[in-house]
Amino acid sequence: MSPSTDALLRARAARVVPSGMWGHLHAARLPAGYPQFFARAEGGRIWDSDGREYVDLMCSWGPVVLGHHDPVVDEAVSRQAALGDCLNGPAPVMVELAERLVARVPHADWAMFQKNGTDATTACVMIARAGTGRRTILIARGSYHGAAPWCTPVPTGTTEADRAHQIHFAYNDIASLHAAAERAGDDLAGVIVTGFRHDNVVDQELPDPAFARAVRAVCDARGAALIVDDVRAGFRLHRGGTWEIVGVRPDLAAWSKAIANGHALAAVTGSDRWRDAASRIFVTGSFWCAAVPMAAAVATLDRLDELDAIGHMERLGRRLRDGLDALACTHGVGLRQSGPVQMPLFLFDDDEGFRIGSAFCSAALNAGAFLHPRHNMFLCAAHTDADIDQVLEAAEAGFRAIRGLAP
Repeated sequence: MSPSTDALLRARAARVVPSGMWGHLHAARLPAGYPQFFARAEGGRIWDSDGREYVDLMCSWGPVVLGHHDPVVDEAVSRQAALGDCLNGPAPVMVELAERLVARVPHADWAMFQKNGTDATTACVMIARAGTGRRTILIARGSYHGAAPWCTPVPTGTTEADRAHQIHFAYNDIASLHAAAERAGDDLAGVIVTGFRHDNVVDQELPDPAFARAVRAVCDARGAALIVDDVRAGFRLHRGGTWEIVGVRPDLAAWSKAIANGHALAAVTGSDRWRDAASRIFVTGSFWCAAVPMAAAVATLDRLDELDAIGHMERLGRRLRDGLDALACTHGVGLRQSGPVQMPLFLFDDDEGFRIGSAFCSAALNAGAFLHPRHNMFLCAAHTDADIDQVLEAAEAGFRAIRGLAP
């Protein structure tokens, strides 16, 4: 057999790209048979470079919230591109987008823009330090806040000094939080928490309301910044920010992924208390004020409301979760589902090394569903009931494939 297009592209990439690929998009992190390269996408589906079609439950690892090629977003993008994108300064659309975010997000009095989630979380930490004159940041153990030296989960190439002035606590553990705050003493600049606990390869946890209130109380008592990293979950669980579901508002929030339906953009929103600090730090980038992604974001925020995207994703996510539970029961397999249904995660019991999950997902892939064996997935507003039916049919193939593997 002649090699596949994907295999040929991997061979070419290996000659000119270190390891052929980098970071979380490296297909080597997935089971055998998963493609590395993709040709196109539409709605809730994606096609690999060999033309195989899948229901897409990764949605570009989160950025695609409305669906690939949403027509209203595409029209806004084309309109702005005809005017200009990367200019000598921002286009008027930057002001419009900032106004939209301030009107939408209850804690926000101002907004500023970046390119990646890491840019936004890093800016939040800098603002907290600038606004307090202190150094120490409390971070939940195992949380992912990006790939800069201060937060990357793979510390190769970093130094101990990059992680200086950090103290860790356990997410949703009030006693652990208080102990970390006591260790920080008078040097506490801020506490950074993800919208919900979405650490890799573990069961997910929504924020406990009592824990969220405790974080708010610690920050208020010590004059520190409460930072919610909503890069992954923002605008998927609540239109105003994930911690709105527990009634606690941050001082600063980091956004990216779903903000512009796949166009490269990130944002920081904050309250007036932190406006001066935000104006004094120096953060910038050659492409941070690109106008096309901002036009995409304005259209995306409008479409999220117009389509009731959160409600739609929640309904389909519930269907998927209930269907997978029923199939697992039928096949007598221990399957754990956790986190919000709009961002599904399933893990198999007693699955050391993810051997069961990998076999399951490989079979589902061959049946036309692009799933992940250990990372949370994402629904989008373009997914349909027929898509969920196809995923459940693919899951049936997955359960058949793991007969004898699952305890």
